[in-house]
Amino acid sequence: MLLRPVWALRRRAAAFASPGGPRRQQQDAARYRDTVLLPRTQFPARLSGREVVERELRVQQECGFTHLYAWQRERKVKKEFCLHDGPPYANGDAHVGHALNKILKDVRNRFEVLRGRRVHYVPGWDCHGLPIELRALGELDAGDLQPLQIRKRAHEFAEAAIARQAAAFRRWGVMADWGSSCYYTFSGVYEAAQLRVFQEMHSKGLIYQDYKPVFWSPSTRTALAEAELEYNTQHVSSAVYTTFAVSTPPPKLAAQAGEWGDVCVLIWTTQPWTIPANQAICYMPNAQYSLVKTADGSRRLLVATERIGGLEAALNTRLEPVHAFTGADLEGGVCSHPTISGKRVPLLPANHVTMSKGTGLVHTAPAHGMDDYSVASHFNLPVECVCDETGSFVEVAGPELQGQNVLDEGNQTVISMLRAAGALVKQEECVHSYPYDWRSRQPVLIRASRQWFINTSSLRERARDALQKVRVVPDSARSSLMAMLERRTYWCISRQRSWGVPIPVFYHRETGEPLMNKHTISHIAKLFSEKGSDCWWAEPLETLLPSDVLKKSKAGALTDYVRGDDVLDIWFDSGVSWAAVLPESEPRADVYIEGKDQVGGWFQSSLLTSIATRKTAPYKTLVVHGFVVSEKGEKMSKSLGNVLDPDVVINGNKDSPAYGADVLRWWVAESNVFSEVQIGPNALNSAQENINKVRNTLRFLLGNLHGFDPRSHAVDAKDLRYVDQYLLHLLREFSMKVTDAYSEFDAGRVVRLLQSFLSRDLSSFYFSIVKDRLYCDAEESVGRRSCQTVLEEVLDAVTRAVAPILPHLAEEVYQHAPGHEVGETLFQSGWIKSSSVWRRPGLEEAVEGACAIRDSFLSSIPGRNAAEYDLTIAIEPGLLFELMESLQEEPTSTCSQLTELMMSSRVTLTNSLPHDLPGDALTSHGSFLINLEGGVIREESSFDVAATPTSLSRCPRCRRYTAESPDCLCTRCHAVLHGER
Repeated sequence: MLLRPVWALRRRAAAFASPGGPRRQQQDAARYRDTVLLPRTQFPARLSGREVVERELRVQQECGFTHLYAWQRERKVKKEFCLHDGPPYANGDAHVGHALNKILKDVRNRFEVLRGRRVHYVPGWDCHGLPIELRALGELDAGDLQPLQIRKRAHEFAEAAIARQAAAFRRWGVMADWGSSCYYTFSGVYEAAQLRVFQEMHSKGLIYQDYKPVFWSPSTRTALAEAELEYNTQHVSSAVYTTFAVSTPPPKLAAQAGEWGDVCVLIWTTQPWTIPANQAICYMPNAQYSLVKTADGSRRLLVATERIGGLEAALNTRLEPVHAFTGADLEGGVCSHPTISGKRVPLLPANHVTMSKGTGLVHTAPAHGMDDYSVASHFNLPVECVCDETGSFVEVAGPELQGQNVLDEGNQTVISMLRAAGALVKQEECVHSYPYDWRSRQPVLIRASRQWFINTSSLRERARDALQKVRVVPDSARSSLMAMLERRTYWCISRQRSWGVPIPVFYHRETGEPLMNKHTISHIAKLFSEKGSDCWWAEPLETLLPSDVLKKSKAGALTDYVRGDDVLDIWFDSGVSWAAVLPESEPRADVYIEGKDQVGGWFQSSLLTSIATRKTAPYKTLVVHGFVVSEKGEKMSKSLGNVLDPDVVINGNKDSPAYGADVLRWWVAESNVFSEVQIGPNALNSAQENINKVRNTLRFLLGNLHGFDPRSHAVDAKDLRYVDQYLLHLLREFSMKVTDAYSEFDAGRVVRLLQSFLSRDLSSFYFSIVKDRLYCDAEESVGRRSCQTVLEEVLDAVTRAVAPILPHLAEEVYQHAPGHEVGETLFQSGWIKSSSVWRRPGLEEAVEGACAIRDSFLSSIPGRNAAEYDLTIAIEPGLLFELMESLQEEPTSTCSQLTELMMSSRVTLTNSLPHDLPGDALTSHGSFLINLEGGVIREESSFDVAATPTSLSRCPRCRRYTAESPDCLCTRCHAVLHGER
């Protein structure tokens, strides 16, 4: 296939303005057309639509994409690279968020394979949990089904989702063994490994059962971890300002404050429904507090001094201070509960009280707040939960409230009760951030219940120290990781669902005491490994708790026990994946790469479980990427109609063209993945256009390597022309920067380096200089082979540089590239091969000095053709003159390396400009700083350039102004056509 480069079309257009007229030019073109070595290649130009899809599928098959992972695992190499795959949920089809994550990982893995490391990458899936259970059951009520029925449906649903996701990942070109080596958190072997970690943590006293407040989802009737929450910033609560009458004045203030009979503590809460559970009111010991009276004198209130101004605005009344004192002076004060007759609640100091909002005095309900529970633990307060698992008030809340939903009518009833008691000062609508169940999208509660916990506070210091040794990319994510770690004092790991790994605990029928030890857990782990966790429900109790285990446990009779119903938190499921997947020889992954939502999720659970059992982090590096959003920056949502299906991106549909997988991969690579990543038609079209530019450059390189075999035709580095050697120097710098960028997980910088190299160093600089030599020198001339030697190195390096990002294009190019055996694939042939020999002393200065002179010359003839001018370059004796002499040995030449760099008709090199320059000569002046041997040799040399219209004629073959007359070939072309050297 013959390529028609743009320059040829321009030359053809220019011919009509040349001497002899258009007819003569056409005759010359026809006469010499077949003697010019234009680019030739079978590599197709721009592909679109189904062509892209079919070509990628063919490349995947021909180049063994499915076998690459196994091949690289079998080769004998010294270094191994382990990227541990965070398991996506098996709860639906693959989406663009998956694409961002999986492609980022694959780019790094393919880079490591190319540079000779054995990659350990085992894809996995998170198969348990509420998201899958809800999707599997659909409209069915879980209460109507037995656990094994629910589990069967969930298992089938997860398997189907895994199959669809795996097919998508393979189509995207993700390198892995997609057969039996993947890990699934519902496999018996994985579950057994999970229980072994559980057992070790339990034996160390890190896992315990307790009655304390947890996030609870009434909509799904289970406890939730903080990582399972979403925060709705537009949630509206009915907030109240309400009073608690002081029944016993603080002893330190009773004498100072006079009559305390009508003083009330003012509190503010967005959760009035928790007031029936109130056990105390907390103050800040070091803050200032005041007794104030309202403008109408109807109320005397106790509030924080700092909050008086804010309260005056909120209550729309002036508050006149009567007395002021410190928070510590409130010790010993007692209040009356506003809705429960006879109930007394103490004033207590607490560190969690803030002055940012409210009154500076905090209503405290230990069963319904984490900080509240800490106060209760310290002061031995009752922890009474006033609602059940459905979110309805229970009997202890009182007959007026029992059965009402705490977030709905129950909340309003409490407000009415406060109003009736004369305690309500103000009710208002408050818009604020509030936790929602991540799957049901419904509000959650904090309620005390009996759950299983991990004592994370005892692990925090070791986890903090371990994190300090972990590299975090970007480093700004480290503070979020630390903040999450500090905030987590305990981790609730029990869930009240059926689809998960059962907590291997038995309870005494009478006392409710749990039976769980190393003997019971080891036995259950062995059963899970053999039969899977369904056996917890399927097998009789005597199989789960045999006599020998009972004896070792020093427990009672089998009939005294029942099996537990709770399952483990899915974050514990996935958090122990390091134990089930990482190689025993090096149980620390080189890197975990996941989205920023995993800062409080998988990154944390993996760290805590590993610290608990091995005292080290399971990863050396964490890479945290952003979320995918629409081109408008909006979260993707079906209701907004901005969801992009990666399958449609690749294969197209009636409304969208087929882009292919490489466009999806380029989009990932060129994006700033450390912030929100935008996708849409504009982003995809831009990616496609950029790939086509890369493709066209690679095609140009292939076309000019027609008939060239580097194994027999390559020119030795020392014999290459200066500009060719200089391009190799640039190529080496490019290669090193690309290697560094991949190593830094910065594929975006790789893309920018590639685009800059192709457009600036190749297209704008090198190609424009060497086209004449490529097309018009003798096919086997040293000058042409010198250029082809470099073009082959460039083709090889650029193809390898882009291969981790565009593996389909890279392998397709490699199929057409010279110099390797048929059937060999690029990913089996290594990384970019650059040589230190390419950096030759003086080379850079010689070429860049010549370019500085050329720039000065071109600036003197704006808009004109440099090839129509003769140049006289005058440089005083010195380093610059010596460097230019190395490019042109004779004083005047039409074919020297200096003339080629100037792109002019001919060049005369001298020490000074002649005094008799023609009147139409254009002169320019400049200087160039030479810096050799790291600055040891520095010399700034000036130069003058005189450009005059050439007296030579245009050669009818090469179209350079180097012929003696219009009818004659130039010396070079004459020699080529007559076989002269």
